[in-house]
Amino acid sequence: MPRDNVNELVAFLAVARERSFTKAAAKFGLSQSAMSHTVRQLEARLGVRLLTRTTRAVSLTDAGERLLDGIGPHFDEIEAQVESLGDLRDKPAGTIRIVAADYAIKFVLWPKIRTFLPRYPDIKVELILDNGLTDIVTERYDAGVRMGEHLAKDMISARIGPDFCLAVVGSPAYFAGRTKPAHPKDLVGHACINFRLPSSGGLYAWEFEEDGREIRIRVDGQLAFNNIFESLEATLDGFGLAYIPEEIILPYVADGRLIRVLQEFSPPWDGYHLYYPSRRQSSPAFVALLDALRHRV
Repeated sequence: MPRDNVNELVAFLAVARERSFTKAAAKFGLSQSAMSHTVRQLEARLGVRLLTRTTRAVSLTDAGERLLDGIGPHFDEIEAQVESLGDLRDKPAGTIRIVAADYAIKFVLWPKIRTFLPRYPDIKVELILDNGLTDIVTERYDAGVRMGEHLAKDMISARIGPDFCLAVVGSPAYFAGRTKPAHPKDLVGHACINFRLPSSGGLYAWEFEEDGREIRIRVDGQLAFNNIFESLEATLDGFGLAYIPEEIILPYVADGRLIRVLQEFSPPWDGYHLYYPSRRQSSPAFVALLDALRHRV
């Protein structure tokens, strides 16, 4: 097969999987127009339209779906075989892409990765922030990070962080003139900063525990975020109460900028795990990173 034909197929696969010319072009360091031109050349050569383009989205035609299903696995196998040659190197090498939530990246992954990278200069790590429940196979990530209760059954996983608690906190300015909640049900009378769940689109119901019974509270307030650290900033500015991982708020509680309440009702959460499909087990670079990330008591 001529080289240009292969390049056209690779370009098509990238656009088809990303559903975006812009994202696909960025992966190859090309302009959007160059990527679009390459795919149009493929369509002209085949005599069929593969993609339907609008100003907002890119979708596959029936012919595009058939081509993606037919050639995608073969190109994936070629990529895997090329990557496997890294096993023959003296040192582990390659790029590892991990998707995780904001809190997991900052407090679980990064403290270990920053000491790992200097020891393995030929390994590259790409961290993608996503607070939703991303399908790592569809999105072609090497691994993802989730709490234990959210792990998919068909994935291999390893614990990389300890159990943790969420904490209800507010600023001294917010509590001035207000009665602190003594029970989770008292939150109904307070301004609370909601968290929008990226996967479902709904608002997170704050979860508590009393005498072994789970309590879920739907809170209300003027603000909602889908990012924990933006919620923290709004809490510090006095806009209401927020429910934030304990590790984040402890320094602010220690210096008096935040006040913690309802601690006795906050149950421990199952810690973060790295999860991945079985095909990643053979990569020396991945094995080295996994070993560095493992939680050790």
